[in-house]
Amino acid sequence: MARTQEGERLGLRERKKAKTRQLIQSHALRLFREQGYKETSVEQIAEAAEVSPSTVFHYFSTKADLVVYDAMDDQLLEAFRAVPGELGPLEAMRRAMRQAFGEMAKADLDVQLEREHLMRTVPELRAAMLEEFARAIRVVAELLAERSGRPTDDDMLQALAGAVLGIGLAAWFASDGGALSRSFLERIDKGMALLESGFDL
Repeated sequence: MARTQEGERLGLRERKKAKTRQLIQSHALRLFREQGYKETSVEQIAEAAEVSPSTVFHYFSTKADLVVYDAMDDQLLEAFRAVPGELGPLEAMRRAMRQAFGEMAKADLDVQLEREHLMRTVPELRAAMLEEFARAIRVVAELLAERSGRPTDDDMLQALAGAVLGIGLAAWFASDGGALSRSFLERIDKGMALLESGFDL
């Protein structure tokens, strides 16, 4: 019983942290839209979210992280780990992507589109995007390592993780409606299917 209660407390604490992070990011994105990215200070964001500036920096280490942080990561990770173990790493990743993106609520989709717009249009955020891509490759490599039993730094896993991110980027740039539009999701799924089949050229 004690272990169950401790687990519930930890779960509640994590949910509260996630809500606080979401609240801060939503106010930041709103202010960036209304005032501009450069013109909005962390202090203004803290005031709007009714937290201290130090709390903002506790959840987001830099101002750019307020845009770059992607809550979808946790949903994708959860969906990937829920895929039956008999599926291979790439098939599991493809299924997890379909599920995570397909079940996204309208409010979450709006956040993603707002983040995308800022990252496309604010020069200061482009360097942060590169760092985010590098981090995303590490996350995907770790997930593939879990499924395959290979070490995270395995050359094949690193190549596959880079390919998965490359498919996402190619779909993003080629889709008229931006990230998470129907064309984007279709391109992602098709790209993952081609990667899974080995690109029979």
